[in-house]
Amino acid sequence: MQKRWRLLPQDHSVVQRLVRQARIPDVVAQLLVSRGVYDAETVKKFLHAKLSDLRDPLELPGVEAAVATIAPAIRSKQPIVIYGDYDADGMTSAAILYSGLTLMGADVSYYVPNRLEEGYGLSGEALQKLAERGKRLVITVDCGVGSCEEAKLCRSLGMQLVITDHHRIDGSLPEADAIVHPRLPGSSYPFGELCGAGVAFKLAWALCQEICESKRVTDSLRTYLLQALSLAAIGTVADVVPLVDENRILVTHGLKSLQAQPTLGLSQLMRLTKVDQRSRLQSEDIAFSLAPRLNAAGRLGQAQLGVELLTVRDNNRSVQLAEYLDQLNSNRVSLERSVYLAAQKQAKEEFDPESDPALVLAGTGWHLGVIGVVAGRLAEKYGRPVLILSLDPVSGRPATGSGRAGSRSVDLHRALGECEHRLVKFGGHRAAAGLTLHEAELDAFREDFCEAVANQVADDDAGIEIKVDAEAGLGQLTHQTVRQIEQLAPFGEGNPRPILCARNVRLAEPSRKMGGGDRHLTLRIVQDGITVRGVAFGHGEWCEELNAHEGPMDIVYRPVINEFRGQCNVEFHLVDWRPALTPSPV
Repeated sequence: MQKRWRLLPQDHSVVQRLVRQARIPDVVAQLLVSRGVYDAETVKKFLHAKLSDLRDPLELPGVEAAVATIAPAIRSKQPIVIYGDYDADGMTSAAILYSGLTLMGADVSYYVPNRLEEGYGLSGEALQKLAERGKRLVITVDCGVGSCEEAKLCRSLGMQLVITDHHRIDGSLPEADAIVHPRLPGSSYPFGELCGAGVAFKLAWALCQEICESKRVTDSLRTYLLQALSLAAIGTVADVVPLVDENRILVTHGLKSLQAQPTLGLSQLMRLTKVDQRSRLQSEDIAFSLAPRLNAAGRLGQAQLGVELLTVRDNNRSVQLAEYLDQLNSNRVSLERSVYLAAQKQAKEEFDPESDPALVLAGTGWHLGVIGVVAGRLAEKYGRPVLILSLDPVSGRPATGSGRAGSRSVDLHRALGECEHRLVKFGGHRAAAGLTLHEAELDAFREDFCEAVANQVADDDAGIEIKVDAEAGLGQLTHQTVRQIEQLAPFGEGNPRPILCARNVRLAEPSRKMGGGDRHLTLRIVQDGITVRGVAFGHGEWCEELNAHEGPMDIVYRPVINEFRGQCNVEFHLVDWRPALTPSPV
């Protein structure tokens, strides 16, 4: 699909003033201005996020009530269970509270539902079993804010309930002993974008202070909180929340903690993925190496092993768990590739992915653990919302689906809400959602959903837009400049890795496919005598077309520092390319 490039407008005078004040290269100044940084003092604050700038944990809505409920249970050895979720955010959230409460002397265990059998959120059946095992306090992490009936059940079973969550609040709140949520109705907390692990970290911090009866905690609890920062960073990056404000601080310092003093299990996982060889960890190391292996456990119904890896204290067991999760991830990749190929084939043969407002694809037996990832990949590829449904006609159970909004300005939750009469249930938020429906409703639902999406994007130009931060030729990619660009990290949602544009470049040699299934592409480009190596992840299909193109081309790319065997080189990640619009004379 043809993509539209849009160079972000810049006030040249503001950029040049920042160049002089902060003594930084022009391209770095442009990137800072596009992020709302206009003076040298703000540059310092942006580049040097201080841990002390985190808000006091008691300011987070519901924390005070949660501490008042949990602290007595810790002191009296009341049986507590951390009720988690099966994604990386849920696992890290559970690990933060389980490790902290254990250190504080609590009688605590954790429970993580099976994604394939129990689904998301609190389960009435699970609560019944926990009550039978003598649990008297349930603390949810990354879930529970919509579990009104389950909260009533908790009360009838004689169990206290503390909910910690960050998801969208729809309708009435559950009747819990405490609800910790950054956007709790009636509160005025200034930052509502914490993920589940961020919320859990704030609660753990407040509990440490309560148990110590002081703002200053013991050395052992301080060490624990620093390690918990690394878990909060993993959850924050994995859950794709904006890396601004408190999230930027959590990830910045969490990456440092992860490198300096990882938990036993994470150190083994970092060794397997070679992340431990980095001179400096980046958010991408979490996003592409650590989080996928944790998520693989959840996607394949073994999320409890992810929490165990994050909390394990035995070295031999940590090695076993890390290797097993690594293998699970390999299995997940294979399943994902199979479903992706089948779904893409269906999209091309039965629908029009270039012009349909949305794609609703369904297949028998498509693995529930990977349909969300496949929906995301196809939504990115086609620039429109994609729903992937797994059909199960033998059992007669409703079809289960997962969706991603892609790059279009579509509120997925709103679009599904307009089709609610066709669904058994649905949930999620703007960018991602889940749903179930009876197979007999599939065709009618597809028609209604496409219409709902079309109404939202009626005034939106078709196609995928790439926002380009600045134009920078290869000659500007000095090691020093790219290092300064790296200081804008951590990169992710809300603070994406900068995208630059270079015009009139050429292939220095034929490009080559690489990676499993030839999914990726490696190439070398030249401009004005300067040659730089690059990689196009997920775009192996560009190889033949690139090699057949003989003239100059324009590219959009992300500059990076590649570390390999102790060597650091400036390289780029190719985002898109096209024949040069204004070829230079050769």
